[in-house]
Amino acid sequence: MSLLGSIEKPQDRPVIATITGDAGLGKTSLAATFPKPIFIRAEDGLQAVPLESRPDAFPVITSSEDVWEQLTALIKEDHQYKTLVIDSITQLDTLFVNHIVETDPKKPKSIAQALGGYGAGFQMLSSLHGRVRKAAGILNERKNMNIIFIAHAETETIELPDQDPYTRYNIRMQKKSVSHYVDNVDLCGFIKLETFTQGDGERKKAVSDGTRLLVTYATAANISKNRFGITEDIIVTPNVNPLIQYIPLLGE
Repeated sequence: MSLLGSIEKPQDRPVIATITGDAGLGKTSLAATFPKPIFIRAEDGLQAVPLESRPDAFPVITSSEDVWEQLTALIKEDHQYKTLVIDSITQLDTLFVNHIVETDPKKPKSIAQALGGYGAGFQMLSSLHGRVRKAAGILNERKNMNIIFIAHAETETIELPDQDPYTRYNIRMQKKSVSHYVDNVDLCGFIKLETFTQGDGERKKAVSDGTRLLVTYATAANISKNRFGITEDIIVTPNVNPLIQYIPLLGE
C-alpha cells in the first residue's frame, strides 16, 4: 500500500489543557466541571469543591512511585472516566525534586547539586515531567480522555533583545520542565480576577466584584494560548464549564 493512501483528515480528539493562576481562584473547581473526571492529587485541592459535586480521586500521592502506579492503572485497566486532572503539576514538581535529591547517593543539598551538578538534576527533573506528559498523551489517544494539568502561577521578568524588560505570569516550577505543559497542549489558560483601580494619583487601589476570567489567547501578561480560535476573556461561572461553547466535544 502506498504511503499516500494513508492520508486522511485528522479527527477531533479530547482536549489537553493546562490551567494556571494564583491560589484560590477556582482552578480545581473549573477542572471538576470537565466530563467524568478522575483526579491524581499531588495536593488536596478538592476540599474546595462541595461534597455533592466532588469528583472521584486517587489517594494523595506521597512519592513518585504513586504517580506512575496511578497513571498505569488508568492506562491498563477498564474504566468510564473521560477526564484526567493532575492537581497540581506545581506540587508534583516539588515531589520530583525531593525524589531526585533524596535518592542521590552523594546526598546533595539541592537539585542544582544533584547527579553531579552542571544541570544534570534539572535535566532529570524535566525527564520525569516528560514521562507524565507521555502517559497523559497515551490516555488522550487510547482512552479518549481529556487531560487537565493544574498549575500555580508566579511572576517572572522577560528580557527580549528588541523590547524593554517586562513582567508576566508563568507556571511556578523549574523552568526546564515548563515546556511539557505549554508547548504541546491544545489550551493553556490563566484564571484571574476581573480587577479595576479606584482613586487618584498614588493612592489608587485595586478592587474586584469577584468575577473570574479565563484568558486563553496569547498575551504578554501571562502564559496562555489555544487552538480553538478563542480571542476573548471567558467569564468563569461556578459549576459550569465555560469552554463548552468553544469546544463542543466537551458537551458530548
